[in-house]
Amino acid sequence: MHEDYRVRFERLQEGTLYPLLEPAEQDFIRNIAGEYRFTFQELRQVITASRDLSMWSEPCLEQWWPDQEAAVGLSGRPRKKELLRLLREHLQALRRGPKRYPPQPAPAPKRKPYRIQVTSTERQLFGRCPVYSEDTVCCGLRTLDAVARCAMGCSYCTIQTFYGEDVVIEADLGRHLADIELDPGRFYHIGTGQSSDSLLWGNRSSLLEALFGFADRHPNVLLELKTKSANVGYLLEHPVPPNLVCTWSLNTPTVIAHEEHHTARLEQRLKAAERVAARGIPVGFHLHPLIHYEGWQEEYAALAGMVLARFAPEQVLFLSLGTVTFIKPVLKEIRRRGMRTRVTQMELEPDPKGKLTYPAPVKQLLYRSVLQAFEAWQGRVFIYLCMEPAPVWQSAFGFSYPDSRAFQEAFAGYLQSRR
Repeated sequence: MHEDYRVRFERLQEGTLYPLLEPAEQDFIRNIAGEYRFTFQELRQVITASRDLSMWSEPCLEQWWPDQEAAVGLSGRPRKKELLRLLREHLQALRRGPKRYPPQPAPAPKRKPYRIQVTSTERQLFGRCPVYSEDTVCCGLRTLDAVARCAMGCSYCTIQTFYGEDVVIEADLGRHLADIELDPGRFYHIGTGQSSDSLLWGNRSSLLEALFGFADRHPNVLLELKTKSANVGYLLEHPVPPNLVCTWSLNTPTVIAHEEHHTARLEQRLKAAERVAARGIPVGFHLHPLIHYEGWQEEYAALAGMVLARFAPEQVLFLSLGTVTFIKPVLKEIRRRGMRTRVTQMELEPDPKGKLTYPAPVKQLLYRSVLQAFEAWQGRVFIYLCMEPAPVWQSAFGFSYPDSRAFQEAFAGYLQSRR
């Protein structure tokens, strides 16, 4: 590598994922960067490609690149441009092709060390759902961020992007809850699972005790505890407010094994939900995110069959469906973490607000298939889509609410009728 470019390379790689690559891949990229005199944008493209191939368990750049060099007869700048074009095409072909999970998942990544801080803060705990948008038909969920950060390791997690390294449990939760002003004549759906898992921490620092008290004081609230855990001991051993629902995020065994690390397995989640439902506590389910991979249709149908066989519609308050949706900072953080995943290999396209999500035909296929699998619950359990605009509702259900307000009124009316 020319001495001047060696110095320039050190400057160009700053702020990229280069330091996180394997040493052999670093050496290879350093060498071809010197040979082809990559610009910053070109170098970042090659580094990101290397990271993606590693995360997708595909042959690395060092294996792929020499074959392309041998096939390209050009020289100079056109040669570089052609090689970079072929690299983009290779990645796009992998995104468009079938996503195959190996029969045996790789060992779960080590849980990142974290500290639990139980501390009084002045954080704004009560607010809108963080993905609220006027461009979608939205359920109007309000959130209570009693805990900030999750200790689970889902590959697609957005929580890791927005919170620090420490788990922060609000020590003065009772005061914060007492300060929340609610209109007693209005219905509220409030969830605690947006900034952390609702049940992972149990009643540590009287967390659940305070939330139960809040629900007791506000009968016009439906308080939702959303989880991927099986930690339901407190719910089984203590009186539970009648306006509380415990919900589980569910996915296929394949997705859980490969993408939802350090979470309860599917059978553990379903058994925990059965124990809660048997006590007369309403339950609900979120199939979110639905993942498009080889074998998805059969596996989601099997998952639906398990749920239908184990829960009566009278026990289930609602079922929501959603797909993969990312904002660019989340994708950047996923790449920084670098765990094995097929989620970032999915073919994604920007929506009008710049979020990355499945193309409409893929969404239609996913939603229609899962809705058909849950046909027995149609009209008996409230089923809805999360974070989707009206055209997607129309393609999935054959109808759409005219706007979020109409949806929220229908949802509130249904929930109140089930009490």
